[in-house]
Amino acid sequence: MKIIGIGDNVVDIYQDRNEMFPGGNALNVAVLAKQNGAESAAFIGIVGTDVEGDHILDSLNKNLIETSHVRRAVGESGKAYVDLNVEGDRIFIKSNKGGVQAKLKLNLSVDDYEYIKAFDVVHTSIYSHLEEELPLLKQHLPVSYDFSNHFTTEQLEKVCPHIQFAFISGSDFTEVELEELFRKIHGLGTPFIIITRGSKGVIMSHHNKRYKQGIEEANVIDTLGAGDSFIAGFLTNHFNGFTIEESLKAAAQIAARTCEVNGAFGFGRQLTF
Repeated sequence: MKIIGIGDNVVDIYQDRNEMFPGGNALNVAVLAKQNGAESAAFIGIVGTDVEGDHILDSLNKNLIETSHVRRAVGESGKAYVDLNVEGDRIFIKSNKGGVQAKLKLNLSVDDYEYIKAFDVVHTSIYSHLEEELPLLKQHLPVSYDFSNHFTTEQLEKVCPHIQFAFISGSDFTEVELEELFRKIHGLGTPFIIITRGSKGVIMSHHNKRYKQGIEEANVIDTLGAGDSFIAGFLTNHFNGFTIEESLKAAAQIAARTCEVNGAFGFGRQLTF
């Protein structure tokens, strides 16, 4: 299968380690898919002209991610600052709100769409602000979209008619709230709904048929990026022809492995400034 991630990219700056790692949902999914069975993967986004931007592009190139349609814009790359809480878990402290990405809109050109058509699926996220492009994107290939846990009803109504796969972080949802969400999103036209629930595992609905997948054991070092790796694992296996159950199982295994490294997929670089 061939996958393209479009939109958000950052460096996650681990303050306790004085180290930065490439990240961002759309970028992570492309890289993790390539690492776990995708024939090819590409990324389109806006990257700053700083050291962090250089590291993002270098990491993509070393992971054999196609970057021919990446834009570089003068300014800061996206930065998210991460630290340890009292339980030893990594948490986001602050960010530069996307850096130069927040000042510019990623407008997909005719040339971009000709390029995108060669892929099997496109993945983007609520942090990528591509909602206006979704009606055209869906005419070319299936769209996967990560809502994280920051969505509104208005956003669901705007996005869900144009996507095939909805990924949601929902560890705090009650069973009643889950069922209401499934009904809402299916009613808007999205056939695949996957809700990750942290230690509770994953619940999925495909055309109102439910599936559950527990978490896999891991020697946990860093949980950041586990959700992105689950998305990458599911999409890669699904488009490679595996069943839903097999794809969910493989995705859980890939997410567990991600928890055993720092950063979503490693490639840390010590800060010297």
